[in-house]
Amino acid sequence: MLNPLTNVVVIGDRILIKPIESSNKTGSGLYLPPSVKEHDSVHTGLVVRVGPGYPIPASHDVDELFRSDSSDVNYVPLQVKEGDEALYLHANSHEIEIDGEHYVIISQNAVLMVMRPEVPSDIESIE
Repeated sequence: MLNPLTNVVVIGDRILIKPIESSNKTGSGLYLPPSVKEHDSVHTGLVVRVGPGYPIPASHDVDELFRSDSSDVNYVPLQVKEGDEALYLHANSHEIEIDGEHYVIISQNAVLMVMRPEVPSDIESIE
């Protein structure tokens, strides 16, 4: 069976998320207050695809810009990574369906926090 997501390319700072059924507890054990579920403004989902990030122009001299045909673009990468469980603002999402599956597209600024399977080593313990 072909994976319909192999041809999906997410643009810029956008993130493709597979929503997780809402409950009072996330998969990683985070309990959400009842007010969150009532207002239905914050949702949880699994990050499936991530865009390249925020585009910034490549640094060129003015003369090079007019002589060159290259359209080099650099990106500031996103903090969100594929496989993260994200808590996001539903009001900022765009719902889509791919091969019968429900997904949402959001920009990174709609993500409130992520829960990662592995914590990066550069983050110190808060305890």
